[in-house]
Amino acid sequence: MHEMILSELTWAVGDDYVQNNDADSLGHSIDYYWVPECWHDRGGKPTPPDFIVHPSTSKQVAEVLKIANTHKIPVTPWGGGSGSQGGALPIYGGIILDMKRMNKVLSIDPVSMTVTVEVGINTQHLEWEVNKAGFSTMHFPASIACATLGGFIAHRGTGVLSTKYGKIEDMIMSLEVVTPTGEIIHTLPVPRHASGPSLTELYLGSEGTLGVVTRATMKIHMIPESRKFHAFLFKTMHEAMDAGSKIMTSRLQPCVVRLYDENETEKLVKRVLGIDKQGAYLVFGFDGPEKIVDLQLENACAICAKTATEDLGVEAGQSWWDNRYKFFYPPYMFHMPQAFGTLDTVATFSNIENVYWAMKKTVNENFPEATFIGHFSHWYDWGCMLYARFIIDEPPEDPTEAIALYNRIWDMTIRAAIKEGGVINEHHGVGLKLGRIMRDLYGPAFTVLESIKKTLDPNNIMNPGKMGFPGKGV
Repeated sequence: MHEMILSELTWAVGDDYVQNNDADSLGHSIDYYWVPECWHDRGGKPTPPDFIVHPSTSKQVAEVLKIANTHKIPVTPWGGGSGSQGGALPIYGGIILDMKRMNKVLSIDPVSMTVTVEVGINTQHLEWEVNKAGFSTMHFPASIACATLGGFIAHRGTGVLSTKYGKIEDMIMSLEVVTPTGEIIHTLPVPRHASGPSLTELYLGSEGTLGVVTRATMKIHMIPESRKFHAFLFKTMHEAMDAGSKIMTSRLQPCVVRLYDENETEKLVKRVLGIDKQGAYLVFGFDGPEKIVDLQLENACAICAKTATEDLGVEAGQSWWDNRYKFFYPPYMFHMPQAFGTLDTVATFSNIENVYWAMKKTVNENFPEATFIGHFSHWYDWGCMLYARFIIDEPPEDPTEAIALYNRIWDMTIRAAIKEGGVINEHHGVGLKLGRIMRDLYGPAFTVLESIKKTLDPNNIMNPGKMGFPGKGV
């Protein structure tokens, strides 16, 4: 039967674009989720896909899904493989649908300020292409060089400038989607309307469980005349949080705000930026016409000056911007054999500090072998995101024991966040890692999501076992 399915898939996409060799299978069975990395590091074998298919058109995607439905084969979309939640892992084998051949910029509309693009494109390549036309996507995630646009759409990803320009869901105008049964559909061409529920919103964040997004039309922006930064040091995180929230609720429109707690200021800010200070480090920036930027900066600095212990100035702010990606790459980022996880969540300003302290208390009191650090990296006019982390320098050598410890930390800290008004995740997604907690978060409303899944994907072929949805054969 394997050979018969292989023949069907090669007929659909071409002989050169279906693979099932050991090297490609291994490369498509590990993402940046710590658990498969641990198994691989300890000599284990992750579950490989049966086929890796590289479509070049939406019609080819549709043909592959029709084949998968006929044989009830799981299909897992794959972008850059840089996700941290196990969302692209082929845990039931089947077909990996590697989208990177679908990487074309199809059109740029300078009047409506949009770009239409195939979602397999690397996000840095997309930025370079719109730069050539004099524009920017303003989507600058730390994974810009290794992730695809489709990946960001799948899990509602966020870039560094989200505070002003929004998350990926705020940037998307419309989508082309191939449904699980192989129909090619287009959502409405504008994101704001009164023509019924938004199908675009349905697919944003669906992580390949409801269909395959193949094209997107997204906003682009003029490259700003000026972008300036400033940094302050506060005695406590609470005082820095109060200043940051006032900047946001004053509607000054910063393009970025980032606040590091005392522990992360001491451990990471010092290493990356060379700022050896005690306290909480707050940095913010504004962009646009220079006169407006200067006025916005003046007002934001006046807010901070009331309670800050030290004005670190423009230089410390610019240093953060120039080195913003270093925090996420060697030698500063955590890596094997350490065990680590990013416990990101988001809440209103009324709740976010309670979420922080609840998560920190959970880690410190229950897992003395772990270190807890955190910063607040995406801010909105109603609240902000907590990018918390736990790090274990010497996890158990036995992979089963290490993974059990890892999962206990996630179980306890995320449930502590939910209890205080946080959610499972802000921009990394749910995937395999956090699916078991979705019912805790949604309560009875999760049955609505399940009903949508069953209706759109009657054979449960699309990324089964993710997002809290049933696994293969269920």
